[in-house]
Amino acid sequence: MKLVIGLGNPGKEYLKTWHNIGFLALDNIADVFNFEKFKADKKFKAEITTGHIGDEKIILVKPLTFMNNSGSAVLTIAKYYKLNPEDIIVIHDDIDLPLGRLKIIKNSSAGGHNGIKSIIQYLKTQDFIRIKIGITTPKKEKIGSANYVMTKIGLLQSSKAKEVIKKVTSAIEEVTNVSLTSAMNKFN
Repeated sequence: MKLVIGLGNPGKEYLKTWHNIGFLALDNIADVFNFEKFKADKKFKAEITTGHIGDEKIILVKPLTFMNNSGSAVLTIAKYYKLNPEDIIVIHDDIDLPLGRLKIIKNSSAGGHNGIKSIIQYLKTQDFIRIKIGITTPKKEKIGSANYVMTKIGLLQSSKAKEVIKKVTSAIEEVTNVSLTSAMNKFN
């Protein structure tokens, strides 16, 4: 069983912003692999759905705790399902990667990402898989990182965002059905 976390912020004002690309990636994974609709679960402080990718049972999770406190939801769910950190995959935006690029890593520091910082703090380890989605465009330099991640994904960037989300879906399939090493070799 794998726990796949997509990072983002709850609320309509954050829909389709760069910071919520983790949520958008989970929506695509759920669609491609015919998962049921996401349902809010108060006990887990998250929206959750379950399904299978190949033979592997997958739990898709969108924490509803806001980005900077994602770790509390992740820890609660991991404990409930008795999962180890190596069974957790976190999908999130990365301001240091160009739009359209993705990078799969394991056992790495937060790199300035507050959602990841929270997960590391709550799990007391950084030994989990991360799929970082590059979101940077030239606009970032004009308005600064903090403002940029909260801007809506523009029409011009939308096709690149959809393309990288499809790559994330393929990467999740590779990690769960083949291996982490294979996915890293294929997608990094």
